[in-house]
Amino acid sequence: MSFALSPPAPPPSIAPHAHLSAALPPMSILRRLAPLHLPRPRLHRRRRLASVAAAAVRQDTTVWTPAPLSLVESAAESLFHVSIDVSDAPELVGSHARPGQYLQLRVPDADKPTFLAIASPPSLAAARGEFEFLVKSVAGSTAEVLCGLRKGDVVELSQVMGKGFDIDRIEPPEDYPSVFIFATGSGISPIRSLIESGFGADKRNNVRLYYGARNLQRMAYQDRFKEWELSGVKIVPVLSQPDDGWSGETGYVQAAFNRAKRNLSPQATGAVLCGQKQMTEEITSILVADGVSSEKILKNF
Repeated sequence: MSFALSPPAPPPSIAPHAHLSAALPPMSILRRLAPLHLPRPRLHRRRRLASVAAAAVRQDTTVWTPAPLSLVESAAESLFHVSIDVSDAPELVGSHARPGQYLQLRVPDADKPTFLAIASPPSLAAARGEFEFLVKSVAGSTAEVLCGLRKGDVVELSQVMGKGFDIDRIEPPEDYPSVFIFATGSGISPIRSLIESGFGADKRNNVRLYYGARNLQRMAYQDRFKEWELSGVKIVPVLSQPDDGWSGETGYVQAAFNRAKRNLSPQATGAVLCGQKQMTEEITSILVADGVSSEKILKNF
């Protein structure tokens, strides 16, 4: 008598479909394994190259306009007044429409351009065909090369960029009688543009500029303070390392503002900030804690 023997059952630890996989033709196995062997590093490299190429194309779209320097002179310790004649570039002049805007500037013998906020009001460019800047000379930077140039030397300017200070958010003056302005170091540059453009300061009853610097030797535009005050802006200089005999505010701008007595109506208050990141962040926190809407705290970047 003969008996037909059944194949032994697979051990419990082996999945029932394991034998089915083993029975697949070799080509099927290759097809299933192929995705595991894609040349991923090469694919990633192609993507990186494509990104670099795209970035290069975007960079190439920058329009550079040559323009001669009309003034380079000291403004304060490590700060320089720089004026550039843009009278032959009407499109560039017309693109400066609001205080707080900026552009890129490049000079010969410098590896990369520098970003500079325009210090002069748009009306100056329209009337005289000139852009003015307050430039901090930093060792090894493009700005240092710029500050070492002379009248007549040619630099290149990009298009004017940025939306500037959106003053419409704190208009009309009657609805926002209190405006606090804060600047540190060369951050006073776009603030000058704002003040000299006019934003109805004389129609507001409490406009103050807290301007921070290490000492008076590093504080630019002191010769303009009287004019600014006549326009309705009270100047509050704040020195972090004052010389002997200084009787004004000391320390940091945010601390000086925090010490001041502020009987303000949050809904009727605006602010404008430009300068060190820590200062802008801390002032913003103080104002928001006082109830001022973040939409009424203006920055140009």
